[in-house]
Amino acid sequence: MVKFSSLERGFPAGSPLASALVIIIGSLVIAASIVVGFFAFVILGSLLLVLAAVVSIRLWWFRRKMTTDPAVRASGNARPTGAQQTIEGEYHVVIEERQDRQG
Repeated sequence: MVKFSSLERGFPAGSPLASALVIIIGSLVIAASIVVGFFAFVILGSLLLVLAAVVSIRLWWFRRKMTTDPAVRASGNARPTGAQQTIEGEYHVVIEERQDRQG
């Protein structure tokens, strides 16, 4: 079994100028990635906030429309959803006489 070990950890370059150039370009790539990631995060967060605002406005408008329904306004009492309501009224018993059709 052959083990390869190296004391140098990095890109083997032939000259110090090439090593400096690799360090500079690598730093620029990392910085650009951080900036692009930040802007992507801001854009995604903004889209989520706009979506949440649109959904909440839509729900508010729907609830408002439901409470201003003509049936609710005609009854005169706007109760919250799920409340029990009693319908009052009068009734008359009508007795129908059946004629036998036996002849």
